[in-house]
Amino acid sequence: MQFTAQQLATILNGTVEGDPLVSVNQLAKIEEAQEGSLSFLANPKYEQYLYTTGASLVIVNNDQILAEPVKASLIRVENAYIAITVLLEMYNTLKLNKKGIEQPSYIHPSATLGENVYVGAFAYIGPNVKIGNNCKIYPQTYIADDVVIGDNVVLYAGVKIYFDCKLGSNVIIHSGTIIGADGFGFAPVGDGTYSKISQIGNVIIEDDVEIGSNTTIDRATMGSTIIRKGVKLDNLIQVAHNVEIMSNTVVAAQSGISGSTKIGENCIIGGQVGIVGHVSIAKGTQIQAQAGIGRSLKEEGKKWAGSPAIGYTDNMRSNVVINRLPALEKKINELEKIIAELKKEAH
Repeated sequence: MQFTAQQLATILNGTVEGDPLVSVNQLAKIEEAQEGSLSFLANPKYEQYLYTTGASLVIVNNDQILAEPVKASLIRVENAYIAITVLLEMYNTLKLNKKGIEQPSYIHPSATLGENVYVGAFAYIGPNVKIGNNCKIYPQTYIADDVVIGDNVVLYAGVKIYFDCKLGSNVIIHSGTIIGADGFGFAPVGDGTYSKISQIGNVIIEDDVEIGSNTTIDRATMGSTIIRKGVKLDNLIQVAHNVEIMSNTVVAAQSGISGSTKIGENCIIGGQVGIVGHVSIAKGTQIQAQAGIGRSLKEEGKKWAGSPAIGYTDNMRSNVVINRLPALEKKINELEKIIAELKKEAH
């Protein structure tokens, strides 16, 4: 893909300063860019590279003052950071603009596909599946019986969607993720073994959700495991059966959420957080990475840290005290010696 400075300026509502016909065919960081590259300057800390960059074209803010001559042509815009995000989205859209039904792939005769759907090679779409418009089903994706998928959904290679699960519109699920595997349900038997409890529920994922690679969301024992509108899940996350995550909550990688836990809206959960089952997390809660949540958190908007988790400020104070323990121990030993000597003198 190749664009001239003038074409890009038109897309971005900007003005060209330099050669309007200079062409670029790739995006690059300003400090690494070579001839034929498009870059941008939004952070003043990187201004030095504006005068040394090898880029052919650089996007800058309208109020950028040049302290030295610049070799590259410039596109001046209201906000360079927003402008580059527009171009990144455009590039991504063009890059991922797959169309048609590739072979070999299997689509059951009872499945219904909307308009402009892409199905990659070796994909499997089972009986009674319903897929909306403008969806992209990448190679080796498995969609089991009676799954319902909304519009503008992207399932990257190797995604597995088990039977009866429902996905809303504008959902993105990255490679290797499994939606609707059995929840961890086993009943202890008197002889020390365990009997499997059938998991007959499903998973519901609402609109505008994005799920990273190799994440697993288990189906409910009965009812639904629910991921509400706007939730963002990172890679390598475990969401157990009957969990409900409310809207616009984000969860970082390697976190585990145990069964029947309810997480409120607009929560921020750091990486490697562990949450026990059957608890609730209040709206707006923030949990620091590697925290362990062993009880319900009922205060809205509070920060938590540590394992077991305590209030964030208390945790920071505790860490300060822990770091001072060797010095405190030394002082105690010195005080014990002084007390012992005073006792001797008293006798």
